[in-house]
Amino acid sequence: MARHALVVRGGWDGHQPVETTDVFIPFLRDNGFDVRVEDSTAVYADDAVMAEVDLVVQVNTMTTIADDEFAGLQRAVLAGTGLAGWHGGIADAYRSNADYLHMIGGQFAHHAGKHPDERIGEQSDNYVPYTVHMTDLGHEHPITQGIEDFDLVTEQYWVLSDEYNDVLATTTQDARPWDAWNRPVTAPAIWTRQWGKGRVFVSAPGHRVEIVESEPVRTIIERGLLWAAR
Repeated sequence: MARHALVVRGGWDGHQPVETTDVFIPFLRDNGFDVRVEDSTAVYADDAVMAEVDLVVQVNTMTTIADDEFAGLQRAVLAGTGLAGWHGGIADAYRSNADYLHMIGGQFAHHAGKHPDERIGEQSDNYVPYTVHMTDLGHEHPITQGIEDFDLVTEQYWVLSDEYNDVLATTTQDARPWDAWNRPVTAPAIWTRQWGKGRVFVSAPGHRVEIVESEPVRTIIERGLLWAAR
């Protein structure tokens, strides 16, 4: 019997919500999911639809969500629906909804940029080299088992979070002469969270399609989707 995945995508086009989710839709189908794609959060308010969903894949950056839509999403997760996503599509989705932030467990706050003299007013101003470090839990967890520390050149998310997250990997923002902070700051890069009966999976790496297609980010996201699903 097929499981049901709901892909909700939209928001800021710079995160390529269509292109990045299109990378994983064939993978979900190959793993036995019927996939429904929506470009609006309105579907979250449809109780009949949400009752059948085993996995929500959300990539919906810097948008708002109506109270009844969030309530529907929350009910589904509490009842066992998995919720998964990457980058701003899940960790910078509904800034004004405190209960959403509580459920996700991490909120984008900042991404460090290049030296001011190197910036040209493009997204690439915030592409910096950094390392994703696996935690002890990450070495054992099915999502990241067998994956070692890896390097990226992309946006490095500074995430506000809490200790309830099960952190599989971290990244450390260095303190450079032009930054406001004066010591290195470590934040979660990949984490999971149990919310009611539902599982939440978040990968902070995933700015654009070339990042989600790169290894090991692609493998981590694929495993995260399967792990989160009911």
